[in-house]
Amino acid sequence: MDRGSWAPVGSSSEGERAESEVSPGWRASVERILDGLAQRGFAVVERASSEGFLDELEAEAREAWRGGVYRRAGVGRGGESLPEVRSDHILWLDPAAPTALQARYLRDLDLLREEIRRQLYLPVDEVEAHFAVYPPGAFYRRHLDRFQRMPHRLVSCLLYLNRGWRVEDGGQLRLYHPGPDGAETSLDVAPEQGTFVCFLSDRIEHEVFPTARPRASLAAWLRTRRVL
Repeated sequence: MDRGSWAPVGSSSEGERAESEVSPGWRASVERILDGLAQRGFAVVERASSEGFLDELEAEAREAWRGGVYRRAGVGRGGESLPEVRSDHILWLDPAAPTALQARYLRDLDLLREEIRRQLYLPVDEVEAHFAVYPPGAFYRRHLDRFQRMPHRLVSCLLYLNRGWRVEDGGQLRLYHPGPDGAETSLDVAPEQGTFVCFLSDRIEHEVFPTARPRASLAAWLRTRRVL
């Protein structure tokens, strides 16, 4: 596996500064996310955060990849490795010791969690999140994020970090959902930098098509502590 295949980018000091507020423009994005969840069970918001912040997150994900600290992702509660089902690699965020960039993103997610709880009445109590990298050729077959053995995930969130994604790069996310007539239809989403995808974990099946270039994202779940 080529851990050094991402080209270097310039660094910035923004991610080194602790910030007490959420990302610029995020509050407006939250309103669009809530509308989509209420109407369709999913939302896709482009340019959900600033380019500078996203560039720094991508650089942090790339540096960790080069450091070899990701692990092969598993399937189900036991995390069994099934490369015929998914072949991405993940790095969990530690909520007790996040980097400055991670802390800022977790604040964004916590605002979203609070508004979903307040406006949509879903009992979302906490957030868990990880970086995900799909090296060339990696994929994730069709699945649900919430099932009998993992009942606590209520809302799934994806933030893409890949600047300049092209159609020929592959790696699209496909969301399966009911159309206007009730029949199943689908929506393909390119993993372009700044695109934020949010959906109900027990309703929206989805998959990731094989990617032709390294594909980075932050995946998160808004969870309940209750047994539903």
